[in-house]
Amino acid sequence: MNPNQYQPVKAPRGTRITCKGWHQEAAMRMLMNNLDEEVAEDPRRLIVYGGTGRAARNWECYHAIVRALKTLENDETLLVQSGKPVAVFRTWPYAPRVLIANSNLVPHWATKPCFDELEAAGLIMYGQMTAGSWIYIGTQGILQGTHETFVAAGRKHFGTPDLAGRLVVSGGLGGMSGAQPLAATMAGATYLGAEVDPARVARRLASKKPRYLDESIPDLDKAIDRALDAKNHKQAASIAWCGNIVDLLSRLVGRNVVPDLLTDQTSAHDELNGYVPSGMSFQQAVELRGRDPAAYKQASYRTMAEHVRLMLKLQSMGAVTFDYGNNLRGKAVEGGFLPESEIRTPGPSIANRQSPIATWRYPGFVPAYIRPLFCQGKGPFRWVALSGDPKDIAETDRIVCDLFPDNTALVNWLRRAAAEIPFQGLPSRICWLGYGERDRAGLAFNKAVREGRISAPIVIGRDHLDTGSVASPNRETEAMLDGSDAIADWPLLNAMLNVASGASWVSIHHGGGVGIGYSIHAGQVIVCDGTPEMDERLRRVLLNDPGTGIARHADAGYDDAKLVARTQGVKLPMLEERSR
Repeated sequence: MNPNQYQPVKAPRGTRITCKGWHQEAAMRMLMNNLDEEVAEDPRRLIVYGGTGRAARNWECYHAIVRALKTLENDETLLVQSGKPVAVFRTWPYAPRVLIANSNLVPHWATKPCFDELEAAGLIMYGQMTAGSWIYIGTQGILQGTHETFVAAGRKHFGTPDLAGRLVVSGGLGGMSGAQPLAATMAGATYLGAEVDPARVARRLASKKPRYLDESIPDLDKAIDRALDAKNHKQAASIAWCGNIVDLLSRLVGRNVVPDLLTDQTSAHDELNGYVPSGMSFQQAVELRGRDPAAYKQASYRTMAEHVRLMLKLQSMGAVTFDYGNNLRGKAVEGGFLPESEIRTPGPSIANRQSPIATWRYPGFVPAYIRPLFCQGKGPFRWVALSGDPKDIAETDRIVCDLFPDNTALVNWLRRAAAEIPFQGLPSRICWLGYGERDRAGLAFNKAVREGRISAPIVIGRDHLDTGSVASPNRETEAMLDGSDAIADWPLLNAMLNVASGASWVSIHHGGGVGIGYSIHAGQVIVCDGTPEMDERLRRVLLNDPGTGIARHADAGYDDAKLVARTQGVKLPMLEERSR
């Protein structure tokens, strides 16, 4: 499609469907919702979030997917290869209606240059995590997880989840990183961030409910001064400076200003279309990107090295420093401007042998704060009201609060989200639920649809960043207890199990979050259509999906996961044999 012929996309609402079943209709609406202008970062180019994470390979493929979904029978499965519909096969009514594979390359060729060449030839696309699997819900999708991470850091390092009087510093205000300011202020902190793109700063400032960003101050020193004043007065305020994060960190070092928490969410996973080099304006960077991609990449890598060194410097000055999953550390080493010895230390000794996985000098957020939740089968559980009616989400919020009244943090989150966070595209919600909880929520939603308390089906999905669905040595599986960081069998098993269990659509992706060559991950989505037949599918999918996370972590030697397996009845053959 010619960009000049672009027509905005918006998912249908209501109970009338144009597909032959609700599972197909759900997939179509969620694909369209990913490209809603309220949701996607650059819908004209089909980019949903995360640098170049797309919902479909091109507009021709997008329209072909929609046509295929509209004619797909209730015992057929559509295959989607990197955003292109390639085949329809007869399967079973309980089989997934769509199977998706995005960005997958044979390991020897799983490099960014090879991917870029294939993408330029129109043969592949980057699906990120929830972009190409059609379950992105906008900034809310990362907000709670970011908030929980900041709160967990407060508990661990400061003895309290209340970050009042603490300064959080980070970079980026994009689709994912844009959640950071609000996540920090929700925890009571003062937030100071840098964003190179003026349009992103303006977009966050324009949001009045929630207030994703309180202030933008063009002068760097005045922005720092304002943040320090807010911190000293224990004011929950977010301040942005429009400029490169490297310049902000350099100035903090020069002024001896030490953040309490330091992280980063720039798009470092993509050195060409995500990260922006220092020493030039944003417009100059865009011009260089188009004119000389090779020079741009070298400038990005050079800036990444400086970026990491500054984070290490601030860490040495006392800042609690952690990586927030954008692979900045790994990409800085990959570029050749940062020796591995500067950012890594030798890995632990495992079974009397040195681990092939070295440890980072500042940790990732998963091993630092999230892994105990993964051991319990907990992760980001999200759902969307296909009716488009916010009242349906209000009913689901009530259902979840009634199911888990003793989970104070969960109830508080749902009440605050309902009051403060507007929907982007179709109404949606996210919360962290674990093994034995997700299935209860799903069954209750399905019952509510059946009884008419919810006006149309609910779609349930999750981020690929989940307890058992990802292998990512620089993020979710960093510093595993047994050194199994790079083993990618687990997300493949997760995907196959979700297919066998009856999910509505299932996906396997490569490179999401951290870039090509650095991760393999899987996603599942299931539809609560109100039918009694869906009860068993929901029960199996929503138990088995997080159950793989318990199995993965128990297998790696985590006692918490072993305990959950024993108490919750997760069958782990070798663990059971050892316990006899």
